[in-house]
Amino acid sequence: MSQKPSGALKKLAGETAIYGLSTILARFINFLFVPLYTYILSTSDYGVLTEFMAYIALLQVVLLLGLETGCFRFANREGVNPSAVFSNAYLAVSVVSVGFLLLLLGFAGPLSEKMGYAGSESCFWWIGWILALDSTTAILFAKLRYEGRAWRFALIKTAKILSETGMNLFLFLIFPDYVAAHPDSWLLQFLPATPNYSYPVFAICFSCVVAFLLLLPDLLRIRFCPDRGLTRAMLRYSLPLMLAALPGIANDFLDRILFRFFHVDQSLWQSDLGIYQAAVKLAVIMSLFVQMFRYAAEPFFFSRAKDRNSPELYARVMEYFVAFCMLIFLGVTLYIDLFQLLLGRDFRAGMGIVPIMLLSYLMLGMLYNVSMWYKLSDRSGYAIWITLAGLVVSAVINILFLPKYSYWAAAWGHFMSYAVMLLISALLGNKYYPIPYRWGRILSLIAWACLIYGLSICLPVMNLGLKLTIHTALIFLYMIIYYFGYEYKNRQQITV
Repeated sequence: MSQKPSGALKKLAGETAIYGLSTILARFINFLFVPLYTYILSTSDYGVLTEFMAYIALLQVVLLLGLETGCFRFANREGVNPSAVFSNAYLAVSVVSVGFLLLLLGFAGPLSEKMGYAGSESCFWWIGWILALDSTTAILFAKLRYEGRAWRFALIKTAKILSETGMNLFLFLIFPDYVAAHPDSWLLQFLPATPNYSYPVFAICFSCVVAFLLLLPDLLRIRFCPDRGLTRAMLRYSLPLMLAALPGIANDFLDRILFRFFHVDQSLWQSDLGIYQAAVKLAVIMSLFVQMFRYAAEPFFFSRAKDRNSPELYARVMEYFVAFCMLIFLGVTLYIDLFQLLLGRDFRAGMGIVPIMLLSYLMLGMLYNVSMWYKLSDRSGYAIWITLAGLVVSAVINILFLPKYSYWAAAWGHFMSYAVMLLISALLGNKYYPIPYRWGRILSLIAWACLIYGLSICLPVMNLGLKLTIHTALIFLYMIIYYFGYEYKNRQQITV
């Protein structure tokens, strides 16, 4: 018997909360790194770190081959052994990842010189290990999600971020004094005595090793049974998703890469990139919610694909998602005077782009909801064209306007790219897998929140205490509008 929509929504909310425990902790602690980085590192060093993280994000998508989502699709098919699905996915990803690691270890020297980071070969080694370990453990984490072992997933993710935190604190706060007292330490062959961009990279690598060790029991329990036919079938489904995800992740990080090539001042691009990344980090709460929602929603959507009432359920999920996202939008923008204190003084020039990035992440989350149509209808090939359209928009805006407007162009590039992809996906989804989204209600929710934000910036200059009091009242106004204008009506309709 299929689960009632209300019960299914409660289950989704519960799983979102569990997955969110580790994700919230990870992103929150990651967010706490921002003061550590921006108060100790220069804007240029933070810019270099941002560039490295952009390359890592792009390569992770390639090395995973789209098999994380592919595992969910095939493991839920009748007549297919889930154990075989995950074992073959792990083997395929391992072969590709280890091959890439060996290449990077062999060519770290020439590559670092080519990019202008001569002497930082060890940093490229850490990046290689990060990519190899993260890609292979992603399949093991996917297996935990499929099995509904949310708590184990959360605990290992938590251990991973705590180990990264500990290593960061050691490197930034203890290691410089240690090597100053021990100038002949062998550790100086791998890390510099003065904090720079290589410290966070090494900390991430260390955390990846910890996660791999904790997942070893799960890996050893897998019965490896190579099946070329199954692997080919999975890759036929997953590779289009990977190719689609690549432009998508490029949309997220293309601007970071283009700073090197299109910034008007080649002596300042790293500094401006660091300022931009610090401002983007203040929008992390929205991005955090989108990510934790994704962890629970993907298996949720697939498992209920055959339910007769699933389209109506998906539409309701979208409305709740948007309502909560706009609450986050107001929470960050109306308290921006407090949030900006988390950044070093040199990094606060980019506060104006925070609202744009928050709305960009909203568009991304809505896109994720809408784009389930091609995953559920086995039309994953459309994903390539949708994300390519977004990538073109992002590339054009950044190439044309980055030289003049710097990180302002990058922020608007994100927003316009996600908005275009959302529009295209919604139109195609309405044709091939209709879901009764109530777009009028969804857009009015966004409009109300933006109107309240607009009202807040039109207020006269006042002391901080009074300003925050009024802004708090405006947040409560949004909640009242939502409850009586939307949620109360929903409950009335359900009762009737």
